[in-house]
Amino acid sequence: MAKERFTPDYIFESSWEVCNKVGGIYTVLSTRAKTLQQVLKDKIIFIGPDFWKEQESPYFREDNSLLAEWQWAAKEQGLKVRVGRWTVPGEPIAILVDFNPYFEKKNEIYGWLWEHYQVDSLHAYGDYDEASMFSYAAALVVESFYKHSLKPEQKVIYHANEWMCGLGLLYLNNKLPQIGTVFTTHATSIGRSIAGNQKPLYDYLFAYNGDQMAGELNMQSKHSIEKQTAHYADCFTTVSDITAKECVELLDKPVDVVLPNGFDNSFVPSTAQAFARKRKAARKKMLQVANALLGEELDDDTLLISTSGRYEFRNKGIDVFVEAMNRLLRDRDLKKKVVAFIEVPGWVGEPRKDLQERLNMKHETLKFDSPLEVPMVTHWLHNMSHDNVLSMLKYYDMHNRKDENVKVIFLPCYLDGNDGIVNMTYYDVVLGNDLCIYPSYYEPWGYTPLEAIAFKVPCITTDLAGFGLWANTVFGHDGQLEDGVKVIHRTDYNYSEVADNIKDTVAEFSNMTKKQIETCRKNAEALSEKALWTHFIEYYYEAYDIALRKAQDRMEK
Repeated sequence: MAKERFTPDYIFESSWEVCNKVGGIYTVLSTRAKTLQQVLKDKIIFIGPDFWKEQESPYFREDNSLLAEWQWAAKEQGLKVRVGRWTVPGEPIAILVDFNPYFEKKNEIYGWLWEHYQVDSLHAYGDYDEASMFSYAAALVVESFYKHSLKPEQKVIYHANEWMCGLGLLYLNNKLPQIGTVFTTHATSIGRSIAGNQKPLYDYLFAYNGDQMAGELNMQSKHSIEKQTAHYADCFTTVSDITAKECVELLDKPVDVVLPNGFDNSFVPSTAQAFARKRKAARKKMLQVANALLGEELDDDTLLISTSGRYEFRNKGIDVFVEAMNRLLRDRDLKKKVVAFIEVPGWVGEPRKDLQERLNMKHETLKFDSPLEVPMVTHWLHNMSHDNVLSMLKYYDMHNRKDENVKVIFLPCYLDGNDGIVNMTYYDVVLGNDLCIYPSYYEPWGYTPLEAIAFKVPCITTDLAGFGLWANTVFGHDGQLEDGVKVIHRTDYNYSEVADNIKDTVAEFSNMTKKQIETCRKNAEALSEKALWTHFIEYYYEAYDIALRKAQDRMEK
């Protein structure tokens, strides 16, 4: 008979990205919250950094009545916490903790860490200190809450995300061994660094020594805390099979469970009418911006393409995206005009006044017959002459000339609804695309393609992205355009082939009939539904079970 699974009574989950939108981890936690909240009803508590002094976090609503008794006790103990709700679907409890008071004890904390867990903090610089002090503060919050409000028989999980929360996990492992710990690395710090430093990661993975590379790339402290946390956590996890291989080679520790990143589709318009209305509005806006910038009259038959994500020029494949668009300029099979948007936040200065003026002219039939200067960018940057995207466009002499069928526009800011040019949120823009392209070289999972297909936009990704690998497994073959996701084979060295493959796929798409495009869109949406949290949460319960059993064994010894 199968043994009964252990389930937690309480889960504390800490991350630098709780109520703090920085990258993909924010999406992982904030979309998963609803699924756990439905089961645990306020027994899932997220802990994030409180550095919202000048302005309030737009994602947090303080509520003094929550956990009121403990709040008093915490303040008595000198903990500076604010308790409230994370304003995402499910509205789970979030505790924001001020970690600044612990900097003065930093050396003492690092000494303790070396003594008990051999973590080398000597080479710390930059965000290592900040993350470690937050991580320490988060652990003190859990320790305080546990001692004040919980009973010994209650099963408790502490889930730490990324190396930045490792110190707290190790602290709890030492001080409260009855708590089961789960550690998730969303990308090994050393793997990301190898890839970002233009070194071949995959062919040589078996030969890299994580500790040696950490020394070479000046990453000793981050690597050290990540490796020790992986070894001491009750359950060590990562987000995809591709990163699991990295963990074995670079951290010398196989993962216990792979926790693929799921998705909550509650923000996708639920009726066909609402969807069609939003798609029409997005297309109208993006064409308006393109026409005003380029001095053109591109109509709705234009193919709208985009790539987006963090500005990691090589890792996210932004370089190969530009390369592919350059080759597409000379492709005879291309049957439509293309506007390709690069939506990655750069070092943005301000929205272009000349573009704003054109966009604010109210007359519907207004047409512009001349482009603005530098018609490749919507916002001025602080580093125009040193920006990777603009430099590559310049190198290839891609200046969006009138007679060219492919135009590339760099939109270098967060689409949060008030960037001054588009003034729509990312989710309101992405569904206007015909095709999205994410040719990542280093991508542990990859939310951007998953978001695109949830909005019925077919996309192109690679099998170096965790999501691309997962899609291939679901299809039972390498994903093709008609499947809704085209998965291109990518290696350390086939950059040029990848660019050609993207170019050919866009040309192929431009030749498709309405009916074929409809099939792509339907299949894209169908795949996204297989990645909902309702399916993927199962892996988390497996991780909690492993961690709780280990904690129990520890206590029985």
